[in-house]
Amino acid sequence: MDSPVIQLNGISKKYGDFTAVNNLDLSINKGEIFGLLGPNGAGKSTTILMLMGLTEPSSGSVSVCGINSTSKPIAVKKKVGYLPEDVGFYDDLSGLDNLIYTARLNGFDYSTAKEKAGELLERVGLGNDKNKKTGKYSKGMRQRLGLADVLIKNPEVIILDEPTTGIDPKGVMELLSLIKKLSVEQNITVLFSSHNLHQVQQVCDRVGIFVSGKLLAEGNIKELSQKLFTHGMYLIELAIDSGDKSPIGSEELEKLLAPIEGIQKVSADNTLFQIECSSDISSSIAKTVIEADYELNFLSKKEYGLDAIYNRYFEGGLSDD
Repeated sequence: MDSPVIQLNGISKKYGDFTAVNNLDLSINKGEIFGLLGPNGAGKSTTILMLMGLTEPSSGSVSVCGINSTSKPIAVKKKVGYLPEDVGFYDDLSGLDNLIYTARLNGFDYSTAKEKAGELLERVGLGNDKNKKTGKYSKGMRQRLGLADVLIKNPEVIILDEPTTGIDPKGVMELLSLIKKLSVEQNITVLFSSHNLHQVQQVCDRVGIFVSGKLLAEGNIKELSQKLFTHGMYLIELAIDSGDKSPIGSEELEKLLAPIEGIQKVSADNTLFQIECSSDISSSIAKTVIEADYELNFLSKKEYGLDAIYNRYFEGGLSDD
């Protein structure tokens, strides 16, 4: 089995009496998109700074691509591309010229730099705007250019720190799709730091929930749901009319539905039955009830997604600040 591309072992970062990151352990594998989810001030950016060797941990060890970030920060920077919330470019230069400049800084000759810059601008959807000065770019265009700027040195790891802030919804969707596509096509490892629940759920393979410097939980959505919600990811509610038959109770309904795989609990709440299950089996439940000559008056389902997971951890949810 390959070693993790990103490995954090017991890292902490203190500023005087304030602990920004507290004993963090984390492994991220090659080709994975990992979402570091937490409110502003949770310690996400401090963790990123330690990953890139821009600040030293107070304790613990950090490695990226097998390189110690603290003792060999320059070597790590050669492997990592970083896209911050607000990308800086020379506004009086075109998008193409900005990328050529970055490529030259990374050791490419002018001809190769120009060719590579043009290819990347096409890939991120800026081919028609490559000669426009970046001072005229929208926020979404600047982030696309930022992604091209990150890719110009062929990184093995991309770190995205709140990259969608200030972008319109269409631009966000396009940027996230582009990130996902690049990860799949080039097997690039991505660390996506954000406080936006929906975006993290949309693009990430695994998620780490981070608050007050601590990683409270990590895993994919299913794993996190199973840790938090004892009886599975889905809650299906239904109302049944027994017609001429005797009213059905929760025990009878549980026996009726027993052949369906994935049901973990059946209970009654006034006139509604609540079925907790590990997968979406609402159609099988409806079919079984109807074939047993009961009338199905109502059925709804709720999936415990990342918002429910987050609310369970933080008791009141996440402010979008």
